[in-house]
Amino acid sequence: MFDLASALKSLLSADQVSTRRGDREQHAADQSAYAPSTPDVVVWPETTADVSAVLRFANEHKIPVTPWGAGTSIEGNPIPVKGGVVLDLGRMNRIIAIHEEDFQVTVQPGALYKDMNKVLGRRGLFFPPDPGANASIGGMLANNAAGTRTVKYGATRDNVLGLEVVLADGRIIRTGSRAVKQSSGYDLTHLFVGSEGTLGVITEATLKLHPLPAHFSAATAAFPTVEAAAAAVFDIIAAGLEPAALELLDETTIHILNQETDLDLHPGPNLFMEFSGSSKAALAEALPLVEEICRENGCVHYQAGVGRQERARLWEARHSVFEAQVRHFPGQDYIVTDTATPISRYPEMIAYAHELMQALDLVGSIVSHAGDGNVHVILFYPRGDKAARAKVLEFSDRMVEKALGLGGTITGEHGVGLGKQKFMAREHGAEALALMRDLKRLLDPNGILNPGKVLDL
Repeated sequence: MFDLASALKSLLSADQVSTRRGDREQHAADQSAYAPSTPDVVVWPETTADVSAVLRFANEHKIPVTPWGAGTSIEGNPIPVKGGVVLDLGRMNRIIAIHEEDFQVTVQPGALYKDMNKVLGRRGLFFPPDPGANASIGGMLANNAAGTRTVKYGATRDNVLGLEVVLADGRIIRTGSRAVKQSSGYDLTHLFVGSEGTLGVITEATLKLHPLPAHFSAATAAFPTVEAAAAAVFDIIAAGLEPAALELLDETTIHILNQETDLDLHPGPNLFMEFSGSSKAALAEALPLVEEICRENGCVHYQAGVGRQERARLWEARHSVFEAQVRHFPGQDYIVTDTATPISRYPEMIAYAHELMQALDLVGSIVSHAGDGNVHVILFYPRGDKAARAKVLEFSDRMVEKALGLGGTITGEHGVGLGKQKFMAREHGAEALALMRDLKRLLDPNGILNPGKVLDL
């Protein structure tokens, strides 16, 4: 039996391969509550050719390979459950080209989202999908990440034009083009986006950019119940007001944020909203309508025209909700649910989540990308308490079943990962699932790419 690390060092260089315990343990778990699994070796490729060489070797010897971005996912997507090689793409982090006139950027997968946007911001541009954490671009593409701005700009899948991908056998392909309209051949680009590293490893991407808004205004609205807040969400979307961000945070979340920050938010469920436009006049017309809709749905406190500094603090607090909640419940395990429904069924989904939490006597909170019908519930329970964990998992399963019953999906942005495979047939049907398995076997016949994820083969 060959020495895996030595064989990989012969393909790359010694400083690109590690079997050190600390490096392997650092790549054993993401931010989810799933159990860690330690890889046999960690590899840091620096070029597409490096990735190709590693995959060609791994495929020949049937060694599992799990791509790794920033490790910020919370569905177990990059956990190397079969051991083998973790392919950490962090060194492939260059912005290759900014096509300013075309509102595009070509970037490597290890570039971090927030860092890239700082560079783009100097040119008045930004990449809108906003998962909150400083995720890698490769991870965002692999999971089709979304976030607070999805309601206006779409998810990652809606903002990618072309990819460079290394297949399981080491072949390198390019998909799509830099043209914003593409009708040539099968849409391979979007086949790989959201595939969670199970079909190929993305080594380069050309992304759509947008100009930074010339004018924007943030607003908050507090409601007596989450059901009233959710009803306001539907009415805002139905009125065609086009928010740039529209988030619902329940009473528990607001209480924690008031403890963790100095925002002094009004108690109770809150909507965080942002509207942007090319002129102040357009915003001046929209915001009174937003307030009117909120008041009609029982809003008890409304604050509009939040200034630039306060707006930044507001969204910083929104993005820190997960970490704030983990600090608020020290030493406890957690599960984060992720479902999405049509916006017309969103109020019903929110009401169901709230009622089910009370019925099962669970501790946690609702944090929702309300504008696109994406609901997250963060639930905490005593570490090691099997009965409590079973109840939390029951909640998660029932949320998925409810979302499917409302015409929704088992995952809006976190991916299938380790926890949602059992629902794939329920969402897609047996024939579609069989076709997905055929695609997996065609592109990865030896099953080396991120095994154990998305599909149960």
